[in-house]
Amino acid sequence: MVPYIDSMDGPVVKAAETALDMENIKYILPHVSSEDEEELKDAFDRTLLVRELSGDAAELADYWFFETAVRLNRKEEKKSYTGLKSADIDWGPIIPKVDKAIETENIDELLSFILNLISEDIKSRFEDLLAKKDYDINDVEDAREYINSRSEFIDYTRKFYDYFEKG
Repeated sequence: MVPYIDSMDGPVVKAAETALDMENIKYILPHVSSEDEEELKDAFDRTLLVRELSGDAAELADYWFFETAVRLNRKEEKKSYTGLKSADIDWGPIIPKVDKAIETENIDELLSFILNLISEDIKSRFEDLLAKKDYDINDVEDAREYINSRSEFIDYTRKFYDYFEKG
């Protein structure tokens, strides 16, 4: 999956747009490291100058500034920059739910979604395991299937627990 950060509707580009609209670099500075701050400030100043030339120049300068901001953000996160992605990418349900939770300052819908997702997955795996439990003792392949399914279920739930317990 393409990182959400790299998209035209991601938080870095949105912050860069606001910085340009408000002519205030401080809206975008938190998205880059202090060591890259000067490069971003220089790009910001140049973009503001070019924006005054024409609509086409402003569009091109803005895009260049967005690319610079995202590239520097990715650098800080030690991730590769592969260019800006379009705003029409379907990120699935989780990112819009996270954004909505932040915007509304209410996490209930997001928690409900995640807990239901986890619950359904674990239940489905458990039901698959139980369906294999009552195997015919004379059918060694069915017995192996049950043993493997049981081991996989235990391993899955243990890893799940470890992820949350140990981070």
